[in-house]
Amino acid sequence: MIRTIAKQVKEYRNASIVTPLFMLLEVVMETMIPFLMASIIDDGVNTGDIGHIYRIGGLMIVCALVGLSGGMLGGRFGAKASAGLAKNLRFAMFEHIQTFSFSNIDKFSPAGLVTRLTTDVTNIQNAYQMILKMAMRAPASIICALVMAFMINARLASIYLIAALILGTILIILVVHATKYFQQVFPKYDDLNASIEENVSAIRVVKAYVREDHETKKLNRASENIYKLFVKAEHNVIVNAPLMQLTVYSCIILISWIGAKMIVADSLTTGELMSLLTYCMNILSSLMMLSMIFVMISMSVASARRICEVLDEEPDLVNPDQPRMEVADGSIQFDHVDFSYHKDSNEYVLSDINLDIRSGETIGIIGGTGSAKTSLVNLISRLYDVTNGSVRVGGRDVREYDMEVLRNQVAVVLQKNVLFSGTIYENLRWGNKEATDEECQEACRLACADDFIRAFPDGYNTHIEQGGSNVSGGQKQRLCIARALLKNPKILILDDSTSAVDTATDAKIRRAFREDIPNTTKLIIAQRISSVQDADRIIVMEEGRIDGFGTHEELLATNEIYREVYESQMGGGGDFDENGGD
Repeated sequence: MIRTIAKQVKEYRNASIVTPLFMLLEVVMETMIPFLMASIIDDGVNTGDIGHIYRIGGLMIVCALVGLSGGMLGGRFGAKASAGLAKNLRFAMFEHIQTFSFSNIDKFSPAGLVTRLTTDVTNIQNAYQMILKMAMRAPASIICALVMAFMINARLASIYLIAALILGTILIILVVHATKYFQQVFPKYDDLNASIEENVSAIRVVKAYVREDHETKKLNRASENIYKLFVKAEHNVIVNAPLMQLTVYSCIILISWIGAKMIVADSLTTGELMSLLTYCMNILSSLMMLSMIFVMISMSVASARRICEVLDEEPDLVNPDQPRMEVADGSIQFDHVDFSYHKDSNEYVLSDINLDIRSGETIGIIGGTGSAKTSLVNLISRLYDVTNGSVRVGGRDVREYDMEVLRNQVAVVLQKNVLFSGTIYENLRWGNKEATDEECQEACRLACADDFIRAFPDGYNTHIEQGGSNVSGGQKQRLCIARALLKNPKILILDDSTSAVDTATDAKIRRAFREDIPNTTKLIIAQRISSVQDADRIIVMEEGRIDGFGTHEELLATNEIYREVYESQMGGGGDFDENGGD
């Protein structure tokens, strides 16, 4: 875990090295000041030597300025190193997430990934800065103060040496007990973020069903869980501060009492007693710092584990050593394919799938909910790998291709249509970042999106809100289809992507596909028979198996499932909007 996090220090390694050195310089200078002060009192004030006071006083000012410079530089480089580590961690995680397959992504919730990229990284940043500055400063201050104290008077110095050992032991016990609660609290942040994300993204539904109170109570429960765990953790460390204060003042009283007797007996000077009291404060305040460091580290250990879970996750899908960089055509073959989302599962989502689709064909796919239609097409662009058998595109196993090359030739319009904040042009150019305005407009014409876009006051420069909240479901689907067409793919997959479009517009889109992209293999998943009946062939899925494969007429004659769906949909005279328009 430490090695994984430390790799991200990278270009901030030098700043990480010099920060403790500057803090050490500050400690040395601070340690010298009480010693010099004792000299001023004993050899200057008590003897009336003004020259000695000036000389030592000047030396104290120099020490203070050098210590101040060391502290400032240590703070500057410490901030640079910790902020740089946080930047690199976020980038490394985000970049690594981009390499994940769908099966990798399924292991982490979106809210959990957001928490890791924000809250957990911030905890690491704060802990790293504390470690660089205080983890060197506090122990060095304790050691230097103890050395100087024993040089002055070993008997008095042993008092707070014993106190420091006792406090250190108690501190370790407290922190160990608190750590287990901190390890539990950060996964609760995932639940909190998930609740917030779900509520904000679905705020229109929440308001439509008047569920504001329900959502508020759900958020309160998530917040309450975090509150309780933090309180339990703090209960373990809350005794630390008063215990430290009790020890500090007890040591001061004891040293003052014994020291006063030693001064009377001429075995200790007033200046030495003042120095010992100052060193006592230094030692015990450094222990306070150490307690803060331990608490911060105990919090960050839980965050570090969660970050490493992401960074250490191995992508399930990787490119072959010598990948093929060109897809010959849009032909597709499934050869005895079995597929399961979990590698160790004996239950297959898809079982013994055999298909042979010619390049340029239009293939319809229908089936009930849960019949694995989406799982079938996800294997074509290698969003998942098959469990058994093989899937071939262009005559080659999809595992032989460079994944970027393959996915650029297999355009998928997913079930959940997503648009990003930006103009319509910017959204369309996700399909092809080099596309001209004319090419974007032509793709929209094929997707029957051009008319409604031109109806907007700003046309293609209309700003799309996050998630496409300012366009209708049908408009969003058509924009996503146009975006996919801009890739000029050899295979186009529409995963129930015209469900929000009326049948007349659906027919126009299919007609445009036949006439304008005849060489592109088109796979259309749909719930409506009207969306697939004019396809070259139709696949009927049932519980992860192919129940039928043929033309509309063949399936009507031979396939009971297809015939039942057709009769249920067409028995009432067809879709109500089949003669409609936009």
